[in-house]
Amino acid sequence: MQADNRLPRYQRLRDELVAMIAARHWRPGEAIPTEQALAKSYDVAVGTVRKAVDLLVAEGMLERFQGRGTFVRRASFDSSLFRFFRFQTKQGERRIPESRILRREVVEAPSAVAAALQIAPNARVIRLSRLRLIDDVPMLAEEIWLPFDRFEAFARLPIDGIGDLLYPVYEAECNQVIASATETLTVEAIGPLHARLLRIEPGTPTVVIERLAYGYDRHPLEWRRSRGPASEFIYQAEIR
Repeated sequence: MQADNRLPRYQRLRDELVAMIAARHWRPGEAIPTEQALAKSYDVAVGTVRKAVDLLVAEGMLERFQGRGTFVRRASFDSSLFRFFRFQTKQGERRIPESRILRREVVEAPSAVAAALQIAPNARVIRLSRLRLIDDVPMLAEEIWLPFDRFEAFARLPIDGIGDLLYPVYEAECNQVIASATETLTVEAIGPLHARLLRIEPGTPTVVIERLAYGYDRHPLEWRRSRGPASEFIYQAEIR
């Protein structure tokens, strides 16, 4: 994309660095060059580099470590579910639930999915139906949608080899890195299909977490809905 020369140089440099990160020139968890090296590479002042990097740190794309440098931030999303549900064993141990993919298919995108993922109506998408369990007890029923053109390799993977966490698989197999996400929480009376999956009665109050996940270039990569019993829901926030 052509840079807008009307923008201040540090903002244009910020956009150039984002493009490099999105292209995985620097991978998640990897250090970017020093400010001095970037200033020389882009033929700008060190202060310009610092302002551009400050923006990316504030946006959560980069993170600084005193004495070590500045690194491409690797986002962690499964821990966010601990803010909402009591994912604990019978002994009170907190852990990431086991994942069980019930179905994977390539279909035409429904209109709502196409709009969320910013793809053409009826474009091909991968649809996953997944359960997350602890001690074989269902905790969440999930629907996950992925644009087929970016995740074609994922559609060919053996289901039993995918594992409990999807985002590392996206990165390793499809070269797609989830960098950020927005989540919306609502409450609904659960319908018969999801009630059967969660082994609860139809009409039981259920919390729905809708997540739209983005790459470093802010293009939507995944849309999912996770449903869990409201009786297991908890919200905790620190207020200062």
